[in-house]
Amino acid sequence: MDKSVIVSPLPGIFYRTPSPDQPNYCEVGDTIKAGSVIGVVEVMKSFHEVRAEVGGKIDAFLIENEDPVMAGQPLVKLER
Repeated sequence: MDKSVIVSPLPGIFYRTPSPDQPNYCEVGDTIKAGSVIGVVEVMKSFHEVRAEVGGKIDAFLIENEDPVMAGQPLVKLER
């Protein structure tokens, strides 16, 4: 299968949930579509959704929740 990655659009802190009391947007093994939100990046108290550019099955998260990220850093590996 072809492997694809979803990268961070901005530098900041990556969160897998919309808020601390909410479930994760998605999990390993989930099948997502292009445009699906997989997390958010916080930059100076502003939250930006991270959306998949392509669909596929989530193979792995490459960083942990609340990890700092750089722009262009791979976040999720997809099987397509």
